[in-house]
Amino acid sequence: MAKVYFVGAGPGDPELITVKGARLLREADVVVYAGSLVNPALLLNLRQDCLRCDSAKMTLAEVMAVMLPAARAGKTVVRLHSGDPSIYGAIREQLSVLEEHGVAYEIVPGVSSFTAAAASLGREYTLPGVSQTVILTRMEGRTPVPAGQEIGVLAAHGASMAIFLSVQLIEKVVDALLEGYAPDTPAAVVQRASWPQERIIRSTLADIAERVRAENIDRTALILVGDFLGDQFDLSRLYDGAFSHGFREAIE
Repeated sequence: MAKVYFVGAGPGDPELITVKGARLLREADVVVYAGSLVNPALLLNLRQDCLRCDSAKMTLAEVMAVMLPAARAGKTVVRLHSGDPSIYGAIREQLSVLEEHGVAYEIVPGVSSFTAAAASLGREYTLPGVSQTVILTRMEGRTPVPAGQEIGVLAAHGASMAIFLSVQLIEKVVDALLEGYAPDTPAAVVQRASWPQERIIRSTLADIAERVRAENIDRTALILVGDFLGDQFDLSRLYDGAFSHGFREAIE
């Protein structure tokens, strides 16, 4: 019996999939992919006889009805997720079904859109003297958020924050963020990070919602907020000549 491989496709740029992920796609007998999110360019190198299934309109039961028989028949199955499967990937429910049926699986991590967005902005989430904490979250919508994890509560930490799946609720997001951040806190929205169609809006919490609405951005975008987007920060001790560590003595 072959494995089912859960592969992170990366944020969009087809070159941002891992070497291992690209190899598994070339070797796959069956690929079940999130067609609404995964760049179709990633499918160009599949074998001609590879069975391709777009999961955009499939239920969990339908996905499993494809993967389970294929794995039992000894075929190599790739479940291709956008970004990294561990972040809003809904993979745990799939893993549970595979475990119930005794089917082996392996997770191949990918580049998340939140790291791709930081790269596009030329920013670092963990700046010395600014933030050493990154919060990944979402606004409550049809999927509820557990008590104590609401954006307004998390905003009180003043950490670097990346908000997924919420740009369509940008006004509500900003209202919640203002419970902890000042109106002049830097904010950005990155739509389709790393894609050719990427769009970036840089602003502050005071007017980011207005600017996003003016650009008609209502999906496939991340909201980033925090002083890490600004220009004030301390220098790292790691490369400070006066600071010693296990690999270097301090310069007198």
